[in-house]
Amino acid sequence: MSQTKSNLQTTLEAGKFAVTAEAGPPRGAKPEVVREKAKILKGFVDACNVTDNQTSVVRMCSMAACKILQEEGLDAVMQMVCRDRNRIAAQSDILGAASLGIANLLCLSGDHQVFGDHPQAKNVFDLDSIQLLKVAKTMRDESKFAGGKDVDGPPAIFIGAVANPFADPFKIQVPRLAKKVAAGAQFIQTQCIFNLDKFEEFMKGVRDRGLDKKTYILAGVIPLRSATMAEYMAAKVAGTDIPIAYIERLKGVEKKKQKQEGIKIAVETIQKLKEVKGVRGVHIMAIEWEEAVPEIVQQAKLVRK
Repeated sequence: MSQTKSNLQTTLEAGKFAVTAEAGPPRGAKPEVVREKAKILKGFVDACNVTDNQTSVVRMCSMAACKILQEEGLDAVMQMVCRDRNRIAAQSDILGAASLGIANLLCLSGDHQVFGDHPQAKNVFDLDSIQLLKVAKTMRDESKFAGGKDVDGPPAIFIGAVANPFADPFKIQVPRLAKKVAAGAQFIQTQCIFNLDKFEEFMKGVRDRGLDKKTYILAGVIPLRSATMAEYMAAKVAGTDIPIAYIERLKGVEKKKQKQEGIKIAVETIQKLKEVKGVRGVHIMAIEWEEAVPEIVQQAKLVRK
């Protein structure tokens, strides 16, 4: 097992503005799909997340896809949701990932199965995301399993969590973040940000509690491909706040130019986020549009070494 720090952890600890992206694994067993995404992203990001059966839709497991990304030279962030695992399986997967050299773990609750392609499936939710953070931290720092027995070779992992500055009720989001940091979250990736004013308000609360000194916050950015996508997200995706001005802006250009306008909006957002005190990087979620990431990174002048 490698004891070296991940590239993401090293970048953040060095005080550099980090860039992470996301690679959705395929709905099949073809490793070349993951390898192609790695080739697109390599050299433009410090690390790449792999989602864990996102929206409760069956896909290649995050651990396997992370291993493929790392074979292609990318630092991988393995997402782990509580929906599908009890504490035995979760701890087993943490050990398995660490043994493969996957050094970044992002802990999430996970989307309910009714939203996916197997609504009849039974969920688990033995632990919630805050409890999973604590379990992972205890395995690493105290060499103890959740049941109290010793871990024979603790996992060398950089532990992260997510935050949604736009979820209701707004007033509990900073306290919830504080609980995740206390449980062991060393880095945070946020929900996509379009409403900069509300995010600034969230970050003021973060700074008032000193949380920006205790964890690394990476602000989420989603490039919008069309006005239709923006309208759908604004209406249907919980915890998403897209100002009407952005929707109107996308509608104001020809359909074939809306993708480029979406990239422009993403770049402008990143430039503003770089000025927000306490933001240590960005997490670009170009959902099944990895090709947009290099362009965004270049235009935002975030090109890696």
